Amino acid sequence: RLQPLSRLQVILQHVKMSKHTDSTAEVLLEKRGGAGIITLNRPKALNAVNLSMVRQIYPQIKTWEQDPETFLIVIKGTGGKAFCAGGDIRAITDAGKFASSLAQDFFREEYTLNYAVGTCKKPYVALIDGITMGGGVGLSVHGHFRVATEKTVFAMPETAIGKFSLHLFFVLFVTGLFPDVGGGYFLPRLAGKIGYFLALTGFRLKGRDVQKAGIATHFVESAKLPALEEDLIALKSPSKESIADLLDSYHAKSKIDQEKEFVLDEHMEKINSLFSAGTMEEIVQRLKQDGSAFAIKQLETLRKMSPTSLKLALRQLREGASMSLRDVMAMEYRLSQACMRGHDFHEGVRAVLIDKDQAPRWKPAALEEVSEEFVDDCFKPLGNDDLQL
Repeated sequence: RLQPLSRLQVILQHVKMSKHTDSTAEVLLEKRGGAGIITLNRPKALNAVNLSMVRQIYPQIKTWEQDPETFLIVIKGTGGKAFCAGGDIRAITDAGKFASSLAQDFFREEYTLNYAVGTCKKPYVALIDGITMGGGVGLSVHGHFRVATEKTVFAMPETAIGKFSLHLFFVLFVTGLFPDVGGGYFLPRLAGKIGYFLALTGFRLKGRDVQKAGIATHFVESAKLPALEEDLIALKSPSKESIADLLDSYHAKSKIDQEKEFVLDEHMEKINSLFSAGTMEEIVQRLKQDGSAFAIKQLETLRKMSPTSLKLALRQLREGASMSLRDVMAMEYRLSQACMRGHDFHEGVRAVLIDKDQAPRWKPAALEEVSEEFVDDCFKPLGNDDLQL
């Protein structure tokens, strides 16, 4: 028989566990000078954000906002590969199987955190070095300053859990089946129709292109980030203006890919024309009629996507273009819960993470089969269950 532990043994075990937890904490929160520093610390999981991390970061941002000795907030990731590759969807889909409230709690609290970033009273600087997707976008893009590097890889691949079969890490942490975490707010506000193109195709932007697209505010070489961080911390009572000046000076000195033109430059006219259609069916029709190599490539991509997700995402962006961030987050929470109730989210996770056959069977399988009534239903208010911000 197992002997019961003495009280002293229990205390010693607890102390040992606390030490272990502290040294391997999933998120590190520290004050250095006048700066609050948030470090996402799950390098093996590409710093994917989970509910526990959300519950640590949110109150800390709120505390620093009220602290007269905290002048700015910096967020970064560890490991050198990713800032944050998204939200931990495996846990969410498992929760769905067991009728857990995690799916509601995760999205509700993650979106509340995204809104806190977007309304933060202190200057907020995100160092988006490495993969920045899904939930990582929500932790950075709504803040005042976003610093990309040559290692940054940005995408909103949510419409295609199953698309990136050769790059499994791109889909491990996708948070939903539409470009959430405020995608409905920032994507339609990018130049022309580039936001619609990124949302619907999951196209990946890399390095300086993330800044040229208007997603990052600055580009700084990855090796210079530690020095930039020290200079940010050393600023005396910094204002948004003095932080912007410092970031501008680093940006001006960064030479990598300086002369390279924006990756989508030659296609922007087509993107603006083809992706300005009012319905997904019309976008597909325009791509077919265009017939160029670029258009055919986009058609092939869209054919792999969830038809339901494409229709939800297009409407989300069209409506979000004229909504406040608060209203967009409430709309996206409704969509997240519709996706949790639906078929395609769980099917996408099955195809990529569980059976790994990379062959999701979407239902419905064609755009024409996704009715307007169904789409309308996904956008309906949830009454007392709506997201309150």
